[in-house]
Amino acid sequence: MNSSKRVLVTGAGGFIGRWSVAPLLKKGYEVHAVMSAVSARNIAELQGATVQVADLLKESEVDAVIKRVAPSHLLHFAWIATPGVYWQSTDNFLWLAASQHLLRRLREHGGVRAVMAGSCVEYDWSKGGVCEERSSPLADGAATRLSPYAASKIALQKAVAEFAEEQHLSAAWGRIFFQYGPYEHPDRLVASVIRQLLLNQEAQCTHGRQIRSFLHVADVGAAFASLLDSEIQGPVNIGSDERIAVADLIERIARQIGRPDLIRLGARSAPAEEPPLLVPDIHRLRDEVKWQPRFTLSKGVTDTIGWWRGQLASPSQT
Repeated sequence: MNSSKRVLVTGAGGFIGRWSVAPLLKKGYEVHAVMSAVSARNIAELQGATVQVADLLKESEVDAVIKRVAPSHLLHFAWIATPGVYWQSTDNFLWLAASQHLLRRLREHGGVRAVMAGSCVEYDWSKGGVCEERSSPLADGAATRLSPYAASKIALQKAVAEFAEEQHLSAAWGRIFFQYGPYEHPDRLVASVIRQLLLNQEAQCTHGRQIRSFLHVADVGAAFASLLDSEIQGPVNIGSDERIAVADLIERIARQIGRPDLIRLGARSAPAEEPPLLVPDIHRLRDEVKWQPRFTLSKGVTDTIGWWRGQLASPSQT
């Protein structure tokens, strides 16, 4: 048991968190996967990790799990993430406070490095473009009304940076761009299109002219594992350099499934605040963290379609 590489992974049962466990184990970490009592269950991707049940919004339970595990490292994914809810939910502020408490307790019990999950929503979407960690402007609450989600993530990144400097803690912040893959919420873009086509239903979409980059969720988890295992400090974009128009991605999915006739581009209005171009500069991830993705977009789409076929064929999904 290597106590100098003992990591506490929060949100380990979630869409992204579960995919960080195997890469961390491979890098020699003793992995403690934190889950709520509601979500605690047998998850294949957590094999090899020790599951810790805790409600991270309760300080007493945070204190108990930190004392019990005494982690050297923290990889923090846990947050409200329900599509259609998380953007405007005031629970974001609860997670902001809880995350700061978790960070303090980590350091008090001898933790040496923390990596937390941020979001591309921290960038100023009115500018859009290619987002670079050090030079691209962040969203400005004084200029526009930020969603609770964006405001909380921006505030936490700043708090983490200040705390790390004050307490001599090694810390990094992964700004996640657009991801897809197994276990994605069925209301999100890629999952919803795949499910509808596999069920022989129309997929009603926006015009799809937005240029984005999409990273398979297993690669997102692996990128975070590599970031944690590095000495890189500060914000690092977690995304792909493979850019694509949303319409082209949708049509690629439809061709693989064999139902391009069910795609309805322009059937839905695109949100007014969505920039035409929003992609990450990933030079820090590629050149400093020294990480490369395992999936191309084509292979990732194939993998995801296969996973959804299996889910829809399962009796519990019908």
